[in-house]
Amino acid sequence: MPSTVEQLSPSRAKITVEVPFAELKPHLDKAYKEIAQQVQIPGFRPGHIPAAIIDQRFGPGVALEQALNEALPGLYSSAVDEHGLVPLTQPEIEVTKLEVGESVEFTAEVDVRPDFMIPAFDGIEVEVDAVESTEDELEEQVKILRERFATNTEVDRAAKEGDLVTFDLKATKDDELVEGGEAEGVTYRVGAGGMVEGMDEALTGMKAGETKSFTSTLVGGPAAGQEADIEVTVTKVQEQELPEVDDDFAQMVSEFDTADEMYDDLRENLARMHRVDQANTARDKVLEAVIGQIDMELPENLLASEISARNNQVDQELAQAGMTLKQYLADSDETEESEEEFRANLAQRSAEAVKAQLVLDRIAEDQDLQIEQTDLTEHLFARARANRTSPEQEMQHMLEHDHTNEWMTEIRRAKALALIVQSATVKDTEGNVIDLKNLQADGTYAEPAEAEGDTDVAEESADEAPAKKAAAKKAPAKKAAEKDADDTEVRVDDQAADEAKSVEADAE
Repeated sequence: MPSTVEQLSPSRAKITVEVPFAELKPHLDKAYKEIAQQVQIPGFRPGHIPAAIIDQRFGPGVALEQALNEALPGLYSSAVDEHGLVPLTQPEIEVTKLEVGESVEFTAEVDVRPDFMIPAFDGIEVEVDAVESTEDELEEQVKILRERFATNTEVDRAAKEGDLVTFDLKATKDDELVEGGEAEGVTYRVGAGGMVEGMDEALTGMKAGETKSFTSTLVGGPAAGQEADIEVTVTKVQEQELPEVDDDFAQMVSEFDTADEMYDDLRENLARMHRVDQANTARDKVLEAVIGQIDMELPENLLASEISARNNQVDQELAQAGMTLKQYLADSDETEESEEEFRANLAQRSAEAVKAQLVLDRIAEDQDLQIEQTDLTEHLFARARANRTSPEQEMQHMLEHDHTNEWMTEIRRAKALALIVQSATVKDTEGNVIDLKNLQADGTYAEPAEAEGDTDVAEESADEAPAKKAAAKKAPAKKAAEKDADDTEVRVDDQAADEAKSVEADAE
């Protein structure tokens, strides 16, 4: 089967394949057989209609078209393998010559991975902030625990900052109720923020049974961004009494006997969180350093698809939040001054993401990185942690929604990124070299096997090791602070395709 390749650009190729008609005969025979089973012609039993009769009744091109549709994908794949191409998009196939009984010629244009040089990983050096936990952070964690176990007592007095107030709300415009602008039994801690502007000022000083009105701009729902008259009626005021931080408190909220032990554990939790943040920053910077040294032309169609997908996701999340992009930019910390600038920056991040994926795929291929059962297990555990599900549920989701190839690609990219990070030099701002090889998902470090033959320890999964260490040590039973640490858990080698920071999460 002769085939040639014309390189239309560094990232697009045109394959021309000529197929002897004899190679199509098995597919043609199969097509005639299937058509014979599907149609009814007087005088012939189903499945026993001669090919000549089918051609006579339906035209000679029907069976040939069906045979070509079945044969071309395999012929295309063979040509791709023959020329060592890496297709990145679906091909645009066109039959350019058809001589019945002689030959068939078709062309396939497709985006392909461009050729590029991979820099030496051991020559990459990046700097990250040093790990540092402050006492303010520690006290914030303790405050979370105290508020979780606080006592709320209903009081007959005016509300003040820190009180828990229950109220009914009604938003109107021109004396007409705004769509979605009515709610009952809303509970809010005065001074916590997150409500419409002016809410804290309105609630402060109000007693149960009192009503107050003010004007503000709605921040959510179908009428988000519109100015409306807000009427609030307080139904209950509760005073919060925080428990004292002593040994009794430590025993109530954790498995520790003393407040000092609880503080030590919370302090270590913070350190683990910062180690994870530091490792993720190092990962991103190392990948940025690698792709920054690589010059390539990105496949046009692949990039356009990525940009479109990211824009659509942002639009969907904004719609779910009841916001426009203009409102989001006005209310968020984004630095873009206009919607056009936001979209341009999103396109730039999409380009960086596509480039990183191509580089990681190439590294995984060059290093012949294989996916083991433990890799899939770790990936399922990581997804379960992120989605607050079980590994079994994630496995079922993968099979039901045909995510197997997609997730395997993620795992290979993650392993490729881990290989780069382990080879690079990472230092903190104090000049200390940071070893990320043994960092686990929870910010602890894996312990090496005690002996060369100790395969049980050496092969222990990344999810089992931290669990065994945690079982050997007391940890807060209520896990308020530890939950915050879990929310930030990301393996150094997880989610490698997300190297270009996205705005989708911010838009939620």
